This record gives sequence, C-alpha cells and structure tokens, in this order.
Amino acid sequence: MSLDSIIPGLRSICSDTGLDMKNIYSEIPDIKSRGNGLVLATVMETVGSAPQKPGSSALFDSKGLISGTVGGGVVESRVQEYAVKSALTKESACLSYTLSNDVSSKYEAICGGKISVLVDANPLLHLPVFEAVRESISKQVPGVLITMVTEVRNRSVLINRYWMTQAQKPGLPAEFLEKIEPEVINMLSSHGGDYFRKLMLSIPGEEPSSLFFLELLLPPERLVIAGAGHIGKALSHLGRLLDFEVTVIDDRADLANRDNLPDADHIIVKDIGEAMTEIVKDRKTYIVIVTRGHSNDAEALKPCIGSDAAYTGMIGSRAKTAKMRVDFIQNKWATGEQWEKIYTPIGLEIGSKTVEEIAVSIAAQLIMIRSKK
Repeated sequence: MSLDSIIPGLRSICSDTGLDMKNIYSEIPDIKSRGNGLVLATVMETVGSAPQKPGSSALFDSKGLISGTVGGGVVESRVQEYAVKSALTKESACLSYTLSNDVSSKYEAICGGKISVLVDANPLLHLPVFEAVRESISKQVPGVLITMVTEVRNRSVLINRYWMTQAQKPGLPAEFLEKIEPEVINMLSSHGGDYFRKLMLSIPGEEPSSLFFLELLLPPERLVIAGAGHIGKALSHLGRLLDFEVTVIDDRADLANRDNLPDADHIIVKDIGEAMTEIVKDRKTYIVIVTRGHSNDAEALKPCIGSDAAYTGMIGSRAKTAKMRVDFIQNKWATGEQWEKIYTPIGLEIGSKTVEEIAVSIAAQLIMIRSKK
C-alpha cells in the first residue's frame, strides 16, 4: 500500500480539527499563468451536517479541479460544474445546497445540513491581496482575510477582498472598518479559537447590504525531522500532505538534498546536534528524531529537552530508549519529569513494521497531538 493511498484518511482527520494549515490562497500567485480561467470556491456557511467547514477552499479552471476541496463527492461535483462554466462567463455566485434534497445520489446519501459556497470567477482581480497573504504567512505573521460579498442579482455577486494584520489595515470604507476592526483584533488574539466569522453590514441610506466573511489565517505549524534516511524521507512526504512546513536535518549531503527529499520545504546539511540547537522550538514546532544511531539521536535530543516544542518524539526500541533515559538523567541532561514529555518509542501502536507504516504511525501521533492542542 502506498503512502498516497493511505493519506486521504489522515488528511480528513486533520481537516476536521479546524487547525491552521497551509492556505490555498498562497498558491494563487504561483498559478496566475492560468489567466482568466482560474476560479476560487470557498465554503462560506454550513448548517448541520456538512462535508467541510467554512473556509475550506478549492481552485478550478475550465477543465476542472486544480487544488483543494469544498467537500468532495456530489457537493464538489455541483460546485465544479458551476465553476467550469464561470471560468468562461466570469460570473461569480453564492451557491446554496440543502444536503438531503439538492445534493444526493443513489451512491451518496447525505443526511440533513445546508452548505453555501462562494464561487469567485475572477480571483486574479485580488492578486495583490493574495500576494500580501503569502508574504505575511511566510514571515510568520497571522492575519484575517476579509471577503466582501454584495449581491447583484439573483445569486450573482460582486466580490472584494482585503488583508488585515495587527500592523496592516485594509483600504475599506471607514464605516465598515470601524465595525470590522474590533472583530479582527478579537480573532487575532484568540490564538486560533475562532477561525471564521460572518457579518452583515451596510452604509446607512445605501443599498444593498454586504456580507463580510472574516477568515483567520495562521502560519503553518513546523515539522522538524532530524534524519534524512528512509523514515525521515517518508515522513517528510506525509508532513507536506498534512500541511506542515517541513524541515529535514542531516549531516549526510548524499541524503539531505532535493532529489532525496522533494517534499521538504527546507533542507539543512549540518551537524545534527548543532542544527537542532539553532532550530526555533515553540508551540508551533513538532520535532521527530529518526537519525541513524544512538549517539546521533542523543545529540539531536539534548537541545530539545525543556523546550517549548509542541511535540518531541524519538524513534527506538523500548530497550534503547530505556537506556537513553538512564543516560540523560545520570548525566543531568534531563530530569525525570522532562524525559516523560518525550514521545519514545515514537508513533501510535498500530503494529507498524515497514518504513511506510512506521511513518504513518508517527504522522497519526502528530495529528493526535495537534488536534488536542
């Protein structure tokens, strides 16, 4: 069984947590060459049981789905049908479906719930906003994407977008900004507890009213893998699919390179202990130690003891990790309490034996810790 056949289940678990992921908006500047055929669909509201949560997005062109999802199955099929047409007509719309009636088939029965999806047929009009989103996120600066939707006729809509951070205010009319700014500040200070809000605002004496969708976008959490061997390589692939920003560290240049690690965002060729000392270890950092031997594991682990990392795990048999525990405590590299915070042996108990299975067990544990956090 390949990793790509295993990962959809893991991805669905992760997407249900509502945690910060690599957002699809950052992809738009890279695929702007598709020109006016690009269409962005975003789930704006759900009631009851629905296949995705507000903020879930997908990119389409005149041929179909490019990236992301708004729910899969019949829902996505209906949205894709409209998106393909709107790639040519350039007509944006807000589509609403009752999942028990409008969206069902003999193969896919959906019980209850409603879903509204905004289809933006002209996302490249907002390219400067998406470029600002990507720049902020790359600098680890969170912000709120503000989508202003004004109904033109029937379900056709006019869309405007703005990006707001603590230091950057958007060029919204003052009447709107004074009502939206407190909401944005509250979302940015919620530490990820409130990801999506909807506001209905209007300027007195003017029609129509506009809907404002506020979406909190956070920098992706970081997965640092010490060791570029078989397990490190497999885990870097899974980490990318699970929307971590992946860094792999190894002192072997023949393994720590782009050919061997095509899925890593960052590759560091350096003494592992020294590199691990320099790595930022905060509540958005997940550390996995899978080096080639006992001494390398110890050198990679020492700088992590007592850190603020959300997760630190080390591979090894129970006998090996028990010996390392004794060594670390006797040498005063760690206290007993500090050692208990290390996940070792690493991964969930799923009977894994192959490299790929071990990587999946580690990825599953990362998902579990991330969802709890």
